[in-house]
Amino acid sequence: MSLSNRVIVLIICAFLLLFGMIRIFQTEVDIFPDLNAPTVVVMTEAPGMAPEEVEQLVSFPVETNMNGASGVRRVRSSSATGFSVVWVEFDWSTDITTARQTVTERLSGIQSQLPAGVGTPVLGPPSSILGEIFIIGLTSDSISQGELRSVADRRLRPGLLSESGVSSVSVIGGDVLEYRISLNPERMRNLGVTLSQTLDALENFNTNSSGGIKYDYGNEYLIKTSVATHDIDELGRTPIGGENSTPVTLSDIADISVSPALPEIGKASLDSKPAVLITVTKQPHVGSIELTERLESRLNSLKSTLPHGIDINTQIFRQADFISSSVSSLQVSLFEGAIFVVIVLFIFLMNWRTTIISTIAIPMSVIVTLLILDLCGFTINTMTLGGIAIAIGSLVDDAIVDVENVYRRLRLNRHLPAGERESLSQVVFHGSREVRLPILNSSLIIMASFLPLFFLTGIEGRMLVPLGLSFIIALTASTIVALTLTPVLCYFLLGNDDKSSDKESPVIRILSNFYSRCLAKVLSRPTPFYIATGMLFIAALIVFPFLGRSFLPAFNEGSFTVNV
Repeated sequence: MSLSNRVIVLIICAFLLLFGMIRIFQTEVDIFPDLNAPTVVVMTEAPGMAPEEVEQLVSFPVETNMNGASGVRRVRSSSATGFSVVWVEFDWSTDITTARQTVTERLSGIQSQLPAGVGTPVLGPPSSILGEIFIIGLTSDSISQGELRSVADRRLRPGLLSESGVSSVSVIGGDVLEYRISLNPERMRNLGVTLSQTLDALENFNTNSSGGIKYDYGNEYLIKTSVATHDIDELGRTPIGGENSTPVTLSDIADISVSPALPEIGKASLDSKPAVLITVTKQPHVGSIELTERLESRLNSLKSTLPHGIDINTQIFRQADFISSSVSSLQVSLFEGAIFVVIVLFIFLMNWRTTIISTIAIPMSVIVTLLILDLCGFTINTMTLGGIAIAIGSLVDDAIVDVENVYRRLRLNRHLPAGERESLSQVVFHGSREVRLPILNSSLIIMASFLPLFFLTGIEGRMLVPLGLSFIIALTASTIVALTLTPVLCYFLLGNDDKSSDKESPVIRILSNFYSRCLAKVLSRPTPFYIATGMLFIAALIVFPFLGRSFLPAFNEGSFTVNV
């Protein structure tokens, strides 16, 4: 059918090449396939509780409520001083939105089962194993670590969180500033102020509150009280009370200062200098490279609003660079493999037309493979490209068999008398049909060797299935190309190649002569070769178990340990 519609086949292949190249530049690129099962994180604060109490009184009730929920396959927890984290893992096919809704419904009535003083369980942001994509460092020689941390918390963090696709932004290092009020017991005793009076006066003392509405002659006037301030002197004028009518202010009984929070936890450094680090985590199924570019653009727009003297380092960790480097190295491997394939083809065929026809199967198969993977929802990553790289040598096998057989039949057809020669289309058709089943069978046998990958489960399955799938799709695409496009190209490129078709490669001639002599000797005395083959087979059966014990000692012991 392809020979009867030669022009249509060429147009379709040209369209696929053009559309595929455009689509590849728009496809999401990542380092690995998504290895994260849908997971919902439940966090609960339990101030003042020891880890054992948190485990028994907080983590256990939350885990009990999560077990048995629809789609839940595993529940894990971690209990620390005053804090509980529970991970609820769902089946791989569960949508993360559905999973979070299920957990929220299960948590609706859990507050009554928790001790008094324990906070309400909250859900953590959606993320993945490879979600950490960007680390930003802030350093300065003229600004204090407290001001640097304030800039990161109040300016950069909200700006980065506003980008679509960002799951969370964590800030580490610097000094978390706080208003420190150091009460003086002697002054309090002299002025007749008790500790309870002071605590009551300081509760929400630096917040604005509503003043209500005043109605006057049919008009409404909104009354606003603005008392929030950053000025320590103004905070010091907060009234506390006293025994007599003389007002006592906060500055009369305490020293007020802005100081780093104690104890100092979570320090960070960059190039041996104190620094503030901002870690950005992406949401699942979001392209790392495109999101990193948008984050850098947002950082550039925020730089103009920051105080002078702040150095922003965006090269500490960039998952996008690692992705680009990995993909580039695989692209180089693909290109180098294609070059070697072309060289070998030309050496053995010694004809540039047959070399071109066989080589065209590589880009066509790769383009079709990437298009199918994109339609199936897979990303371009090291595993999918690795499957294509493994198949690069097999992509031209089918085309080579087809081209070589057509090339041979054309040479034989020219040696026939003029009245017995077949037409060009008949020669190409018969030459392609002759090797059609061998091509298909050989491709199916190679594909069968990758089928065990599809029976892997868990993370190993998520990691290796895209590799096997891309290999099988690439091999299937190369078979289709060999059965459709290759005969058409043979018709157009080999039909007028009269002189070169009569030539045979010197390499092929030498190898054919050598093989003919060896085959004649084997057929004349087959018994010694039967005995030698049998002995090699028996030796392999004896040696293989010893090799298995040396390479896999843990499995021979019957057990092995995995550290998580």
